[in-house]
Amino acid sequence: MRDKDSVFEKTYRDYLSRIAGMDVRSVAEPLGGRVEGAGIRIPLFGEFYTISKNGIADVNGKQPHLDVCVILSKYLLLCPSAEPRGSDWASYRDLKDSGPLTVFFSHDVEQAIAEHFRGKLAALKEACENIGGYRPDMDVSHDLSMQFDALPRVPLLLIFNDADDEFPARASVLFERRSESYLDPESLAMAGRLLFTYLKRAAKFEILTVS
Repeated sequence: MRDKDSVFEKTYRDYLSRIAGMDVRSVAEPLGGRVEGAGIRIPLFGEFYTISKNGIADVNGKQPHLDVCVILSKYLLLCPSAEPRGSDWASYRDLKDSGPLTVFFSHDVEQAIAEHFRGKLAALKEACENIGGYRPDMDVSHDLSMQFDALPRVPLLLIFNDADDEFPARASVLFERRSESYLDPESLAMAGRLLFTYLKRAAKFEILTVS
């Protein structure tokens, strides 16, 4: 555990040193954040965090866990110089450079959601709404489709079909294609995993705490 913590601390400090070399307030508007003191405030799945050269903190002033720190740091550091195009939805495997993590994403995100919520469609719908999910502005013929604002410029689309007599439960998590300009493949995979974690936490049929 100590080695893991030291690796995290080194990674975290490296991100902060890189953030210290930029004017974070200048990327607030392009990233959909809000200037707050010497840093910016950005929502991640509806939970607000402040990012500055001094660190990343939640609304209680506490440092969030690794995945959140990585995603928010990369969101700042990779801010594109111009607004990217590509509002069409794409699967994770169709995003650039996602190859090494496609198996992880399929197993730990999509299959995990499908198996966890198999036969619990109503609970999944309620969990989605509890973490800010909303109906997408499109016609999708599935048992459930919900859109989430993972980050202001990185929406996700969850498509779920429950199990029936012929087919097992299936879930797909899609990204707008321009998301690959805001986050690298690892961070996008982490965002998908966070979606599953938050859905489990919000589900009424079990109690789960997220460290």
